[in-house]
Amino acid sequence: MRILIITDAWYPQINGVVRTLSSMQEELIKMGNDVRMITPEAYKTVPCPTYPEIRLSLVTSKAIEKVVKEFMPCAIHIATEGPLGLAARNYCRKKKLPFTTAFHTRFPEYVEARFRIPENWIYPMMRWFHKHSTNVMAPTPTVVENLHAHKFHNACLWGRGVDVDLFKQGPKAELPKDRIQQGKPILLSVGRIAVEKNIAAFLDLDIDANKIVVGDGPMMNELVRKYPDVIFVGAKHGEELVSYYNCADAFVFPSLTDTFGLVMLEALACGTPVAAFPVMGPKDVITDPTAGCLDHDLKTAVLKALELNRENCRKFAEKHSWKASAETFRSYLHEFDPKLIDQHYEEPTTTEEEKIPASAVAGITSSTKTSD
Repeated sequence: MRILIITDAWYPQINGVVRTLSSMQEELIKMGNDVRMITPEAYKTVPCPTYPEIRLSLVTSKAIEKVVKEFMPCAIHIATEGPLGLAARNYCRKKKLPFTTAFHTRFPEYVEARFRIPENWIYPMMRWFHKHSTNVMAPTPTVVENLHAHKFHNACLWGRGVDVDLFKQGPKAELPKDRIQQGKPILLSVGRIAVEKNIAAFLDLDIDANKIVVGDGPMMNELVRKYPDVIFVGAKHGEELVSYYNCADAFVFPSLTDTFGLVMLEALACGTPVAAFPVMGPKDVITDPTAGCLDHDLKTAVLKALELNRENCRKFAEKHSWKASAETFRSYLHEFDPKLIDQHYEEPTTTEEEKIPASAVAGITSSTKTSD
């Protein structure tokens, strides 16, 4: 099958969405599919406000149409709700082509955390974007239930995986000896250093331990100054990232808004137990008490996690493969005859149901002005 995947999240960004999609591309190709990616790499971009490292593509439906006609896919998947995703959605709606989408990020909750815009103003826009998708693929049962509660009627479960050949027990990262307190546990957090990741819950933990943060983001400089005893090492990739997982005695995941949290599986694959809050994401990933501890008191979760066996963590992670995830993804795609691409349709008129909810737009506009 020729599969076209459109995503606004792609390298050089390093996050769970990018890792998921790159893993899907690799596994789908192994399965014998022809996969083409439409990413920001091919277009002019501008920095995202407040997140300059994230680039927003300047693209129209015409640009998407050009790629589609060259590739002639049998299935189209729109992975993100950004400019590329919106252009692809508009093209598919115009040409009456079926498509699937994914709900990778709890965007309404992120917007509320960062800009104080109520999430119930954002969800109507999200419903509008995903309304005509054959399947809205969500990473956990809790996310599927949440989408159903917000009147998404086409949500389905698409689990995630981990590369157990890369993420495994092995060499440990060399930590600065002049900053490490010998004999005390090493606590690690990996992810974007941003307000929506709730990283302060980790940094403020009243635990006699070494704290290490791997990652980068808009709050990096501020937190380096505020927490001089915490070791910030920046973004790490591949074997170097694995070495940091291996040097930690416990992995702390403080986020309250992540839909999944691939970093938890990566840590577990290296044998590092996880401590997190019992919220969406962690409670769907940490389903075995031998692999991690969830508690509304993060300190309690950490102290319990430090007592867990690393071998049990590794065994738990080995049950989650990217191959199984790719097979599920492939089964949810809506295959169609590529001849449909060349059919001509009259430009559709915009019906009331196709308009972006005006109340949501008005709310976002007024709140954005207020936040400025």
